[in-house]
Amino acid sequence: MKDTEKRVDDEAPEAVAEEAGAVNDDAAAEVEADEPVAEQDTEQDTEQEAGDEAVSERADESAEEPAAEAAEEIEDAIAADLDKARTEAALYLDDLRRLQADFDNYRKRTLREQTARSASASQALVARLLPVLDNFELAVSAAEQSRDFDRMLKGVEMVLGALREVLEGEGLVKIEAEGKPFDPERHEAVIAVEQEDAEPGTILDIVRAGYELGGKVLRPAMVKVAK
Repeated sequence: MKDTEKRVDDEAPEAVAEEAGAVNDDAAAEVEADEPVAEQDTEQDTEQEAGDEAVSERADESAEEPAAEAAEEIEDAIAADLDKARTEAALYLDDLRRLQADFDNYRKRTLREQTARSASASQALVARLLPVLDNFELAVSAAEQSRDFDRMLKGVEMVLGALREVLEGEGLVKIEAEGKPFDPERHEAVIAVEQEDAEPGTILDIVRAGYELGGKVLRPAMVKVAK
């Protein structure tokens, strides 16, 4: 009986050990069986990420292509506008240069014409004054020969009349002053005197005659004014 119990006791640890070993083997097998599944999941994740990256890259490329085309079109439009603006600026510059040249030619031509008109007017005036000069010379020569004051005075009066006629023909007009109210635009007061029978501001006498030419005061008349 004791031997039988001893054998049973000896066999029990061995059985327990065998069962533990079997359990360990099953766990290892399960671990080994799980490892390929984990590796397979990792590979699938990697492939999925690679696919996503490829799709993202293709999407980025697809988005970049229209943007690049739009930017290129904008650059072409800007370049075209710039060329057009340069062409218009060149045309405007040419027009300005031609206008400036035309204005310079017009100014020079006008100056020449004015100079020619002035010279022609001076020649015409001098030509009309030559007979007056001739009459002065004749009057002086006659006075020297005859010593006749009356004849000399008559000759001078004739020359003076001729001179006035020439100047009046050129538009010269004597300014009326004596007995007129003083006008500061046409008269120049050189002295003011008291006179009972004259109103203040009335011109009493002419010291030097004044003249108008073409409706404009050429020289104001110097006068005496009552105060």
